[in-house]
Amino acid sequence: MKIKYKHTNIIARDWKKLTTFYEKVLGCTRVPPERHLSGGWLAKGTGVKNAKFSGIHLRLPCLGKNGPTLEIYQYSKNKNKLIPVANQEGFSHIAFEVEDIPILLKKIIKCGGGTVGEITSHKIEGVGYLTFVYATDPEGNIIELQNWK
Repeated sequence: MKIKYKHTNIIARDWKKLTTFYEKVLGCTRVPPERHLSGGWLAKGTGVKNAKFSGIHLRLPCLGKNGPTLEIYQYSKNKNKLIPVANQEGFSHIAFEVEDIPILLKKIIKCGGGTVGEITSHKIEGVGYLTFVYATDPEGNIIELQNWK
């Protein structure tokens, strides 16, 4: 059986604003078309009664035209979530390897995101020297910025 990773989904409060953030700050690119989906088939597959959502897929940087995407959707009726923290069970964060963490972190903050931790460096034996920080997008989803030397 062949298995291929396809996408990671974020349910947004405002899918258009969050899409713009990931494009502007992290270099993701849109993969048309926009999706505006509803119907019994969607409710059946998602388990959400009267499911209806809109959004788009974003190509992640440096992964080519057939690489996995970041899928950003907004349901017509979202359920509120708790503020994500790094040690909360379930999906925790999405990570990007970047050349200059301080510059990108400033850009994240300027574009409505925030910080979770502080920029930290540590040698990981047998792997290399890691510099990283956890930040958030404008909706509080955790983004790891990392650099290996």
